[in-house]
Amino acid sequence: MNHLPLIIKREYLTKVRNKSFIIMTFLSPLIMIGLGTLIFYLTQLNSSKERTISILDETGKVASIFTNSEDSNTKYNILTGITLEEAKKLVEAKEEYGLLHIAPQADIKDISTHIKFFSEDSPSVTFISRLERKLGKKLTDEAFLNNGVDIALVNDSKMDVTIMQESFTGERSSKYVNYSKLGFGLAAGYLLFMFIIIYGNMIMRSVIEEKTNRIIEVIISSVKPVQLLMGKIIGTSLAGVTQFIMWVILGGIAIVVFSAIFGVDLMAAQAQVMEQQGTLQQASELSAEVKIAEIFQSLPLGNLVVAFFIFFIGGYLLYSSLYAAIGAAVDNETDTQQFMMPIIMPLVLAVYVGGFTVLEDPHGVVATVFSYIPFTSPVVMLMRIPFGVPIWQQLLSVAILYITFTGTVWFASKIYRVGILMYGKKPSYKEIFKWLKY
Repeated sequence: MNHLPLIIKREYLTKVRNKSFIIMTFLSPLIMIGLGTLIFYLTQLNSSKERTISILDETGKVASIFTNSEDSNTKYNILTGITLEEAKKLVEAKEEYGLLHIAPQADIKDISTHIKFFSEDSPSVTFISRLERKLGKKLTDEAFLNNGVDIALVNDSKMDVTIMQESFTGERSSKYVNYSKLGFGLAAGYLLFMFIIIYGNMIMRSVIEEKTNRIIEVIISSVKPVQLLMGKIIGTSLAGVTQFIMWVILGGIAIVVFSAIFGVDLMAAQAQVMEQQGTLQQASELSAEVKIAEIFQSLPLGNLVVAFFIFFIGGYLLYSSLYAAIGAAVDNETDTQQFMMPIIMPLVLAVYVGGFTVLEDPHGVVATVFSYIPFTSPVVMLMRIPFGVPIWQQLLSVAILYITFTGTVWFASKIYRVGILMYGKKPSYKEIFKWLKY
Protein backbone atom coordinates (compact mmCIF):
# COMPACT_ATOMS: atom_id res chain seq x y z
CA MET A 1 0.00 0.00 0.00
CA ASN A 2 1.25 3.47 -0.81
CA HIS A 3 1.59 5.36 2.48
CA LEU A 4 3.29 8.40 0.92
CA PRO A 5 0.25 10.77 1.13
CA LEU A 6 -0.25 9.85 4.79
CA ILE A 7 3.42 10.49 5.57
CA ILE A 8 3.34 13.84 3.77
CA LYS A 9 0.20 14.86 5.68
CA ARG A 10 1.72 13.77 9.00
CA GLU A 11 4.98 15.63 8.40
CA TYR A 12 3.18 18.77 7.26
CA LEU A 13 0.74 18.88 10.18
CA THR A 14 3.49 18.06 12.67
CA LYS A 15 5.53 21.01 11.46
CA VAL A 16 2.79 23.62 11.15
CA ARG A 17 1.25 22.72 14.54
CA ASN A 18 4.57 22.99 16.34
CA LYS A 19 4.58 25.92 18.77
CA SER A 20 8.05 27.13 17.78
CA PHE A 21 7.05 26.99 14.08
CA ILE A 22 3.94 29.09 14.72
CA ILE A 23 5.80 31.58 16.91
CA MET A 24 8.66 32.06 14.41
CA THR A 25 6.19 32.33 11.52
CA PHE A 26 4.59 35.37 13.11
CA LEU A 27 7.62 36.72 14.96
CA SER A 28 10.34 36.50 12.30
CA PRO A 29 8.95 39.10 9.86
CA LEU A 30 8.17 41.44 12.74
CA ILE A 31 11.72 41.15 14.05
CA MET A 32 13.33 41.62 10.62
CA ILE A 33 11.14 44.57 9.61
CA GLY A 34 11.49 46.07 13.08
CA LEU A 35 15.28 45.85 12.94
CA GLY A 36 15.36 47.31 9.43
CA THR A 37 13.08 50.17 10.42
CA LEU A 38 15.12 50.83 13.56
CA ILE A 39 18.34 50.97 11.51
CA PHE A 40 16.82 53.48 9.08
CA TYR A 41 15.41 55.49 11.97
CA LEU A 42 18.77 55.60 13.75
CA THR A 43 20.46 56.48 10.46
CA GLN A 44 18.15 59.45 10.06
CA LEU A 45 18.88 60.55 13.63
CA ASN A 46 22.61 60.25 13.05
CA SER A 47 22.50 62.10 9.72
CA SER A 48 20.46 64.95 11.27
CA LYS A 49 23.16 65.63 13.87
CA GLU A 50 24.51 69.15 13.49
CA ARG A 51 28.25 69.53 13.05
CA THR A 52 30.33 72.65 13.20
CA ILE A 53 33.55 72.69 11.19
CA SER A 54 36.08 75.50 11.52
CA ILE A 55 38.08 76.36 8.40
CA LEU A 56 41.54 77.90 8.65
CA ASP A 57 42.55 78.69 5.08
CA GLU A 58 45.99 80.31 5.09
CA THR A 59 46.07 80.33 1.28
CA GLY A 60 42.96 82.44 0.86
CA LYS A 61 41.95 80.34 -2.16
CA VAL A 62 39.68 77.63 -0.76
CA ALA A 63 37.53 78.90 2.12
CA SER A 64 34.95 80.45 -0.21
CA ILE A 65 33.59 77.04 -1.23
CA PHE A 66 32.37 76.28 2.30
CA THR A 67 28.95 77.88 2.69
CA ASN A 68 26.26 77.09 5.25
CA SER A 69 23.47 77.14 2.70
CA GLU A 70 24.43 73.89 0.96
CA ASP A 71 24.17 71.60 3.97
CA SER A 72 21.74 72.33 6.79
CA ASN A 73 23.37 69.79 9.12
CA THR A 74 26.94 71.07 8.73
CA LYS A 75 27.93 74.58 9.78
CA TYR A 76 31.20 76.10 8.63
CA ASN A 77 33.07 78.68 10.68
CA ILE A 78 35.75 80.56 8.72
CA LEU A 79 38.72 81.53 10.91
CA THR A 80 41.05 84.39 10.01
CA GLY A 81 43.92 86.22 11.66
CA ILE A 82 44.93 83.42 14.05
CA THR A 83 47.63 80.75 14.06
CA LEU A 84 47.06 77.03 13.73
CA GLU A 85 47.71 76.39 17.42
CA GLU A 86 45.26 79.10 18.43
CA ALA A 87 42.68 77.66 16.05
CA LYS A 88 43.11 74.16 17.50
CA LYS A 89 42.64 75.44 21.05
CA LEU A 90 39.59 77.46 20.00
CA VAL A 91 37.91 74.51 18.26
CA GLU A 92 38.70 72.20 21.15
CA ALA A 93 37.31 74.69 23.68
CA LYS A 94 34.06 75.07 21.73
CA GLU A 95 33.84 71.26 21.31
CA GLU A 96 33.30 71.59 17.58
CA TYR A 97 33.40 68.61 15.24
CA GLY A 98 36.80 69.46 13.80
CA LEU A 99 39.24 71.91 12.22
CA LEU A 100 40.19 71.91 8.54
CA HIS A 101 43.56 73.52 7.95
CA ILE A 102 44.91 74.49 4.51
CA ALA A 103 48.59 75.36 4.80
CA PRO A 104 50.08 78.11 2.60
CA GLN A 105 52.19 76.88 -0.31
CA ALA A 106 53.77 78.63 -3.29
CA ASP A 107 52.58 76.07 -5.85
CA ILE A 108 48.91 75.14 -6.19
CA LYS A 109 49.88 71.47 -6.53
CA ASP A 110 51.60 71.53 -3.15
CA ILE A 111 48.46 72.82 -1.42
CA SER A 112 46.64 69.54 -2.10
CA THR A 113 49.27 67.62 -0.09
CA HIS A 114 49.27 70.03 2.86
CA ILE A 115 45.64 69.84 4.02
CA LYS A 116 44.85 68.41 7.45
CA PHE A 117 41.72 67.77 9.45
CA PHE A 118 42.01 67.92 13.24
CA SER A 119 39.33 66.37 15.45
CA GLU A 120 38.85 64.75 18.84
CA ASP A 121 37.31 61.62 17.35
CA SER A 122 37.90 59.98 14.00
CA PRO A 123 35.59 61.52 11.37
CA SER A 124 33.44 59.34 9.14
CA VAL A 125 34.81 58.14 5.82
CA THR A 126 31.92 59.65 3.86
CA PHE A 127 32.46 63.06 5.49
CA ILE A 128 36.17 63.11 4.61
CA SER A 129 35.36 61.93 1.08
CA ARG A 130 32.95 64.85 0.60
CA LEU A 131 35.61 67.31 1.79
CA GLU A 132 38.16 65.79 -0.58
CA ARG A 133 35.79 66.09 -3.55
CA LYS A 134 35.00 69.73 -2.77
CA LEU A 135 38.65 70.65 -2.24
CA GLY A 136 39.81 68.71 -5.28
CA LYS A 137 37.35 70.49 -7.60
CA LYS A 138 38.27 73.91 -6.22
CA LEU A 139 42.02 73.35 -6.48
CA THR A 140 41.60 71.98 -9.99
CA ASP A 141 39.76 75.14 -11.02
CA GLU A 142 42.53 77.24 -9.44
CA ALA A 143 45.14 75.30 -11.39
CA PHE A 144 43.20 75.94 -14.61
CA LEU A 145 43.09 79.68 -13.87
CA ASN A 146 46.82 79.79 -13.13
CA ASN A 147 47.48 78.14 -16.49
CA GLY A 148 45.20 80.55 -18.35
CA VAL A 149 42.47 77.99 -19.02
CA ASP A 150 38.87 79.14 -19.35
CA ILE A 151 36.98 77.09 -16.72
CA ALA A 152 33.60 77.82 -18.28
CA LEU A 153 34.88 76.53 -21.60
CA VAL A 154 36.22 73.41 -19.95
CA ASN A 155 32.90 72.71 -18.21
CA ASP A 156 31.00 73.26 -21.45
CA SER A 157 33.37 70.87 -23.23
CA LYS A 158 32.78 67.98 -20.85
CA MET A 159 30.84 65.12 -22.41
CA ASP A 160 28.86 62.44 -20.61
CA VAL A 161 28.75 59.35 -22.79
CA THR A 162 25.99 56.78 -22.34
CA ILE A 163 26.28 53.76 -24.58
CA MET A 164 22.87 52.35 -25.44
CA GLN A 165 22.80 48.61 -26.00
CA GLU A 166 20.69 46.80 -28.56
CA SER A 167 20.68 43.26 -29.86
CA PHE A 168 20.58 42.40 -33.56
CA THR A 169 16.89 41.59 -33.16
CA GLY A 170 16.17 45.11 -31.90
CA GLU A 171 15.96 44.44 -28.15
CA ARG A 172 17.21 47.48 -26.26
CA SER A 173 19.13 47.43 -23.01
CA SER A 174 21.67 49.35 -20.93
CA LYS A 175 24.17 48.71 -18.17
CA TYR A 176 21.59 49.76 -15.59
CA VAL A 177 19.10 47.24 -16.94
CA ASN A 178 21.82 44.59 -16.72
CA TYR A 179 22.39 45.50 -13.08
CA SER A 180 18.66 45.09 -12.51
CA LYS A 181 18.72 41.69 -14.20
CA LEU A 182 21.60 40.59 -11.99
CA GLY A 183 19.64 41.84 -8.97
CA PHE A 184 16.67 39.65 -9.88
CA GLY A 185 18.97 36.69 -10.43
CA LEU A 186 20.83 37.22 -7.16
CA ALA A 187 17.57 37.54 -5.25
CA ALA A 188 16.23 34.28 -6.71
CA GLY A 189 19.51 32.41 -6.17
CA TYR A 190 19.96 33.70 -2.62
CA LEU A 191 16.35 32.84 -1.75
CA LEU A 192 16.92 29.25 -2.86
CA PHE A 193 20.20 29.16 -0.93
CA MET A 194 18.52 30.27 2.32
CA PHE A 195 15.53 27.98 1.79
CA ILE A 196 17.80 24.94 1.39
CA ILE A 197 19.84 25.81 4.47
CA ILE A 198 16.85 26.51 6.75
CA TYR A 199 14.49 23.71 5.74
CA GLY A 200 17.17 21.18 4.87
CA ASN A 201 18.36 21.44 8.47
CA MET A 202 14.74 21.09 9.60
CA ILE A 203 14.45 17.77 7.76
CA MET A 204 17.75 16.58 9.19
CA ARG A 205 16.74 17.47 12.77
CA SER A 206 13.36 15.80 12.28
CA VAL A 207 15.02 12.52 11.27
CA ILE A 208 17.48 12.71 14.17
CA GLU A 209 14.64 13.41 16.64
CA GLU A 210 12.55 10.44 15.49
CA LYS A 211 15.61 8.23 15.49
CA THR A 212 16.57 9.32 19.01
CA ASN A 213 13.03 8.80 20.34
CA ARG A 214 12.90 5.34 18.71
CA ILE A 215 9.66 6.32 16.97
CA ILE A 216 11.26 5.38 13.67
CA GLU A 217 11.39 1.72 14.69
CA VAL A 218 7.59 1.61 14.79
CA ILE A 219 7.13 3.62 11.59
CA ILE A 220 9.67 1.66 9.53
CA SER A 221 7.87 -1.65 10.29
CA SER A 222 4.98 -0.66 8.02
CA VAL A 223 6.49 1.91 5.66
CA LYS A 224 9.21 1.55 3.07
CA PRO A 225 12.31 3.69 3.77
CA VAL A 226 12.04 5.42 0.37
CA GLN A 227 8.42 6.42 1.04
CA LEU A 228 9.33 7.70 4.49
CA LEU A 229 12.26 9.68 3.07
CA MET A 230 10.16 11.28 0.30
CA GLY A 231 7.30 11.95 2.69
CA LYS A 232 9.57 13.85 5.05
CA ILE A 233 11.07 15.88 2.23
CA ILE A 234 7.75 16.80 0.59
CA GLY A 235 5.89 17.40 3.87
CA THR A 236 8.61 19.67 5.25
CA SER A 237 8.84 21.47 1.91
CA LEU A 238 5.11 22.24 1.98
CA ALA A 239 5.44 23.50 5.54
CA GLY A 240 8.33 25.71 4.44
CA VAL A 241 6.33 27.12 1.53
CA THR A 242 3.44 27.85 3.91
CA GLN A 243 5.77 29.66 6.29
CA PHE A 244 7.36 31.62 3.46
CA ILE A 245 3.95 32.78 2.15
CA MET A 246 3.01 33.88 5.65
CA TRP A 247 6.30 35.79 5.94
CA VAL A 248 5.57 37.65 2.71
CA ILE A 249 2.06 38.60 3.81
CA LEU A 250 2.99 39.54 7.37
CA GLY A 251 6.15 41.29 6.18
CA GLY A 252 4.18 43.54 3.85
CA ILE A 253 1.76 44.44 6.64
CA ALA A 254 4.62 45.03 9.09
CA ILE A 255 6.40 47.40 6.69
CA VAL A 256 3.30 49.59 6.44
CA VAL A 257 2.69 49.54 10.20
CA PHE A 258 6.28 50.27 11.21
CA SER A 259 6.60 53.04 8.63
CA ALA A 260 3.45 54.66 9.99
CA ILE A 261 4.48 54.35 13.63
CA PHE A 262 8.10 55.53 13.29
CA GLY A 263 7.50 57.86 10.36
CA VAL A 264 10.39 56.31 8.43
CA ASP A 265 10.39 56.99 4.69
CA LEU A 266 12.42 54.12 3.23
CA MET A 267 12.92 55.88 -0.11
CA ALA A 268 14.11 59.05 1.62
CA ALA A 269 16.47 57.04 3.79
CA GLN A 270 17.85 55.27 0.72
CA ALA A 271 18.37 58.60 -1.04
CA GLN A 272 20.14 59.91 2.03
CA VAL A 273 22.54 56.98 2.06
CA MET A 274 23.20 57.40 -1.66
CA GLU A 275 23.86 61.09 -1.14
CA GLN A 276 26.41 60.26 1.53
CA GLN A 277 28.12 57.96 -0.95
CA GLY A 278 28.14 60.65 -3.60
CA THR A 279 25.87 58.73 -5.98
CA LEU A 280 22.62 60.67 -5.70
CA GLN A 281 23.20 62.54 -8.96
CA GLN A 282 23.93 59.32 -10.77
CA ALA A 283 20.78 57.78 -9.28
CA SER A 284 18.64 60.68 -10.43
CA GLU A 285 20.08 60.31 -13.92
CA LEU A 286 19.29 56.63 -13.74
CA SER A 287 15.67 57.27 -12.76
CA ALA A 288 15.28 59.66 -15.69
CA GLU A 289 17.01 57.35 -18.14
CA VAL A 290 15.68 53.96 -17.17
CA LYS A 291 12.09 53.60 -16.10
CA ILE A 292 10.88 50.72 -14.01
CA ALA A 293 8.58 49.67 -16.84
CA GLU A 294 11.58 49.44 -19.17
CA ILE A 295 13.41 47.20 -16.71
CA PHE A 296 10.43 44.86 -16.40
CA GLN A 297 9.96 44.80 -20.17
CA SER A 298 13.58 43.71 -20.58
CA LEU A 299 13.09 40.78 -18.21
CA PRO A 300 11.76 37.44 -19.47
CA LEU A 301 9.23 37.39 -16.62
CA GLY A 302 7.27 34.36 -17.81
CA ASN A 303 10.42 32.33 -18.32
CA LEU A 304 11.86 33.56 -15.02
CA VAL A 305 8.77 32.60 -12.99
CA VAL A 306 8.45 29.13 -14.51
CA ALA A 307 12.19 28.44 -14.26
CA PHE A 308 12.27 29.70 -10.68
CA PHE A 309 9.70 27.13 -9.53
CA ILE A 310 11.27 24.29 -11.52
CA PHE A 311 14.84 24.93 -10.34
CA PHE A 312 13.66 25.87 -6.86
CA ILE A 313 11.84 22.56 -6.42
CA GLY A 314 14.58 20.51 -8.07
CA GLY A 315 17.39 22.11 -6.10
CA TYR A 316 15.57 21.86 -2.82
CA LEU A 317 14.63 18.19 -3.34
CA LEU A 318 18.20 17.37 -4.34
CA TYR A 319 19.76 18.84 -1.21
CA SER A 320 16.94 17.78 1.12
CA SER A 321 17.53 14.12 0.31
CA LEU A 322 21.16 14.55 1.34
CA TYR A 323 20.16 16.30 4.57
CA ALA A 324 17.77 13.43 5.37
CA ALA A 325 20.52 10.89 4.68
CA ILE A 326 22.86 12.70 7.07
CA GLY A 327 20.16 12.77 9.74
CA ALA A 328 19.67 9.01 9.37
CA ALA A 329 23.40 8.29 9.58
CA VAL A 330 24.05 10.04 12.93
CA ASP A 331 22.61 9.95 16.44
CA ASN A 332 22.83 13.65 17.31
CA GLU A 333 23.19 17.01 15.61
CA THR A 334 26.80 17.41 16.78
CA ASP A 335 27.91 14.45 14.65
CA THR A 336 26.48 16.04 11.51
CA GLN A 337 29.26 18.63 11.27
CA GLN A 338 31.69 16.31 9.50
CA PHE A 339 29.12 15.66 6.75
CA MET A 340 27.82 19.22 6.31
CA MET A 341 30.83 20.70 4.51
CA PRO A 342 30.39 18.68 1.26
CA ILE A 343 26.79 19.93 1.10
CA ILE A 344 27.38 23.57 1.99
CA MET A 345 30.40 24.12 -0.26
CA PRO A 346 28.59 23.66 -3.63
CA LEU A 347 25.91 26.11 -2.48
CA VAL A 348 28.46 28.73 -1.42
CA LEU A 349 30.41 28.15 -4.64
CA ALA A 350 27.23 28.61 -6.69
CA VAL A 351 26.45 31.96 -5.04
CA TYR A 352 29.98 33.30 -5.54
CA VAL A 353 30.33 31.98 -9.09
CA GLY A 354 26.96 33.44 -10.01
CA GLY A 355 27.67 36.79 -8.39
CA PHE A 356 31.15 37.28 -9.86
CA THR A 357 30.88 35.70 -13.30
CA VAL A 358 27.30 36.18 -14.45
CA LEU A 359 27.49 39.98 -14.50
CA GLU A 360 30.85 39.94 -16.26
CA ASP A 361 29.83 37.36 -18.86
CA PRO A 362 26.49 35.58 -18.35
CA HIS A 363 27.07 33.43 -21.43
CA GLY A 364 30.74 32.68 -20.74
CA VAL A 365 32.24 29.23 -20.28
CA VAL A 366 32.39 29.38 -16.46
CA ALA A 367 28.80 30.58 -15.99
CA THR A 368 27.50 28.11 -18.58
CA VAL A 369 29.31 25.09 -17.14
CA PHE A 370 28.20 25.79 -13.58
CA SER A 371 24.61 26.22 -14.79
CA TYR A 372 24.72 22.56 -15.91
CA ILE A 373 26.31 21.08 -12.78
CA PRO A 374 23.27 19.91 -10.75
CA PHE A 375 24.61 21.01 -7.36
CA THR A 376 25.16 24.59 -8.60
CA SER A 377 22.70 24.90 -11.52
CA PRO A 378 19.63 25.93 -9.46
CA VAL A 379 21.43 29.07 -8.29
CA VAL A 380 23.63 29.89 -11.31
CA MET A 381 20.98 29.23 -13.96
CA LEU A 382 18.46 31.42 -12.11
CA MET A 383 21.05 34.21 -12.22
CA ARG A 384 21.65 33.70 -15.95
CA ILE A 385 18.01 33.49 -17.12
CA PRO A 386 17.30 37.27 -16.80
CA PHE A 387 20.07 37.83 -19.39
CA GLY A 388 18.39 35.51 -21.86
CA VAL A 389 19.32 31.83 -21.91
CA PRO A 390 18.24 29.57 -24.81
CA ILE A 391 15.39 27.24 -23.89
CA TRP A 392 17.38 24.17 -24.87
CA GLN A 393 20.08 25.06 -22.32
CA GLN A 394 17.46 25.46 -19.61
CA LEU A 395 15.81 22.15 -20.50
CA LEU A 396 19.18 20.38 -20.52
CA SER A 397 20.01 21.83 -17.11
CA VAL A 398 16.60 20.81 -15.73
CA ALA A 399 17.00 17.28 -17.11
CA ILE A 400 20.44 16.89 -15.52
CA LEU A 401 19.14 18.30 -12.23
CA TYR A 402 16.17 15.95 -11.93
CA ILE A 403 18.11 12.90 -13.13
CA THR A 404 20.70 13.67 -10.47
CA PHE A 405 17.91 14.07 -7.92
CA THR A 406 16.63 10.61 -8.80
CA GLY A 407 20.11 9.18 -8.28
CA THR A 408 20.53 11.13 -5.06
CA VAL A 409 17.26 9.76 -3.68
CA TRP A 410 18.46 6.23 -4.44
CA PHE A 411 21.79 7.05 -2.79
CA ALA A 412 20.11 8.68 0.22
CA SER A 413 17.55 5.87 0.63
CA LYS A 414 20.38 3.33 0.84
CA ILE A 415 21.95 5.29 3.68
CA TYR A 416 18.55 6.00 5.20
CA ARG A 417 17.51 2.32 5.15
CA VAL A 418 20.59 1.18 7.08
CA GLY A 419 21.44 4.25 9.17
CA ILE A 420 17.92 4.86 10.50
CA LEU A 421 18.26 1.80 12.78
CA MET A 422 21.93 2.31 13.72
CA TYR A 423 22.50 3.59 17.26
CA GLY A 424 25.48 4.37 19.46
CA LYS A 425 28.11 4.52 16.72
CA LYS A 426 29.56 7.51 14.93
CA PRO A 427 29.75 6.53 11.24
CA SER A 428 32.64 7.38 8.95
CA TYR A 429 32.66 8.01 5.21
CA LYS A 430 34.12 4.54 4.70
CA GLU A 431 31.32 2.88 6.63
CA ILE A 432 28.62 4.89 4.85
CA PHE A 433 30.10 3.77 1.53
CA LYS A 434 29.68 0.15 2.67
CA TRP A 435 25.98 0.77 3.40
CA LEU A 436 25.47 1.48 -0.32
CA LYS A 437 26.32 -2.14 -1.09
CA TYR A 438 23.73 -3.62 1.28
